[in-house]
Amino acid sequence: MTADRPHDPGIGTDDPADAAGVASVAGTGTTATPGDATGSAGFADGGGRDGGILGRSHRALTLGIISVVSLIAFEASAVNTAMPAAARALDGIGLYAFGFSAFFTASLFAMALAGEWSDRRGPLGPLFTGIAAFGAGLVVAGAARSMGMFIAGRGVQGIGGGLVIVALYVVVGRAYPERLRASVMASFSAAWVLPVIVGPLVAGTVTEHLGWRWVFLAIPVLILLPLLVMLPALRTLPQEGPGPRGGLRQVLGSRRCLLALAVALGACLLQYAGQHPSWPALLPAAVGLALLAPALVRLLPRGTFRAARGLPSVVLLRGLAAGSMVAAESFIPLMLVTQRGLSATLAGLSLTGGGLTWAFGSYVQSRPRLEPYRERLMALGLVLVAAAIALVPLALLDGVPAGIVAVAWTFVGFGMGLNISSCGVLLLKLSRPEEAGSNSASLQMSDALGNVTFVGLGGVLFVAFGGGSIAAHASAVPAASGAASHPAAFVAVFATMALVALSAAGAAGRLR
Repeated sequence: MTADRPHDPGIGTDDPADAAGVASVAGTGTTATPGDATGSAGFADGGGRDGGILGRSHRALTLGIISVVSLIAFEASAVNTAMPAAARALDGIGLYAFGFSAFFTASLFAMALAGEWSDRRGPLGPLFTGIAAFGAGLVVAGAARSMGMFIAGRGVQGIGGGLVIVALYVVVGRAYPERLRASVMASFSAAWVLPVIVGPLVAGTVTEHLGWRWVFLAIPVLILLPLLVMLPALRTLPQEGPGPRGGLRQVLGSRRCLLALAVALGACLLQYAGQHPSWPALLPAAVGLALLAPALVRLLPRGTFRAARGLPSVVLLRGLAAGSMVAAESFIPLMLVTQRGLSATLAGLSLTGGGLTWAFGSYVQSRPRLEPYRERLMALGLVLVAAAIALVPLALLDGVPAGIVAVAWTFVGFGMGLNISSCGVLLLKLSRPEEAGSNSASLQMSDALGNVTFVGLGGVLFVAFGGGSIAAHASAVPAASGAASHPAAFVAVFATMALVALSAAGAAGRLR
């Protein structure tokens, strides 16, 4: 899987009646909320005679949604492949982690914004604004002349991605009858499989023959076709949301948006301070912590940070599992390119097996006969994730084939498939109906926060152990040559993320 996939965004609203088909969809696992009545007013169950989500009434909208999700998924998988080349070309290896965390941090705020906006004004505003922002961010990143400009483009992309994926979930809740929503959500998951397989190959080929910029600049043009396909169906949706009325100013001033903004700004300041260790950096660190801590306490269920039994532990485990995996995954292509001399294509392909085994793990956890053992399956999956991440730095040894990374990542994908979907199942099981929406939003924020926190921590460790001095002009220098070789920086990142995944396995004992 990829560093900036849109992990199960939920709806980002405190009102469970407005959580459009509350679902847990991450990578390739889907769990739809039973009894979801979101947006059902005014939408009769008229899909029966048309044969489901690809019937006459829903075909254009379904194909458009799948196309948009597939493009986001393709971009996500392509970025991992192109990022080492982009960071070296822009002399920004020391800021490598910011290229990922900027997306996650911005999308965290955008998820809350999209939920509030959709509730008050309907999903079309955030959907089209998000698509425009996503395309604009790609152009800014592709045209960047400095790492700072590149990171800014990734942040704009994150805003767009967060708006789009939440708005799409609201569209599903309003445009499809209840009996079809699970199928639509499953199509979201399926839309990730092919891009995860072909994305690294295409992006690697483009990077090597045309340059990394075209990985970003070519995608905005592709967004236009799916928009045109589903536009007629989107126009039939109500233009107002079921929540309290209000313009964009009221949306931005809502409590949840302000808290999410505080968390995003706090995370940015803390990561900046962590990568610039000095006395002056204590000021942004203190401000970041003052913004982050109180906002998090109000956004997440009480007891989350002490792993209280039940729902708080589910939310905590989601952040630990997703964050450790994404942080480790973010540094794998950079390690393989700079330390083992692999091409961008081969480095990206080392991650594709995880996408397939993620789907298999999600299938396994869905088997009814395994339901009594869900918590044990999740603990086992996280132990597999921890062990596999710990194996990755063996690829730094000249006598060990670089292919060990690809093998290890298949186990990571399987373990994550067992866990991410199971988190959604347990969330719904432990939530009262009137709390399903806010609890789902908390789960997605924990996911995004885990990504931001641990990718940021990975960047701090990488710089602290000398990784920031990898020569930007070195195309691919094996570790044995000494120049541009900083194995300790990568070992620090992967060892830490393995420990985080192992701690998540310990939290699995408190899920009941």
